[in-house]
Amino acid sequence: MKTKLLGREGEARAAQHLRKNGYNIIGMNYKTRFGEIDLIAEDKKYIVFVEVKLRKNARFAEAREFVDLRKIERIKTTAEIWLSQNETDKPVRFDVIEIYFSEGGTEKEKIIHLEDAFQ
Repeated sequence: MKTKLLGREGEARAAQHLRKNGYNIIGMNYKTRFGEIDLIAEDKKYIVFVEVKLRKNARFAEAREFVDLRKIERIKTTAEIWLSQNETDKPVRFDVIEIYFSEGGTEKEKIIHLEDAFQ
């Protein structure tokens, strides 16, 4: 499966996971010249900017390890732009959702939701 298509499938599964856990999805693939935010969600307390990482397994490294300082800064800058265009009284949180899947479909996918992941 092509990387971009696979990424979109991962984002759709992450959105589904968030919805099942009481979040409302208010944005997907928000892009600026500074970067992209995969998902923007809200719950009763927070506006949540979510980075989705999809991997076959964690043998090489955990998916969260691919969110480096440069990526974090790009996400934060993009979030600031979104916030300047969308008024809210809710505090902001940055999460990472890791999705591990098997290509052959023999194993069930594993979803790990890391709340407040940038601290």
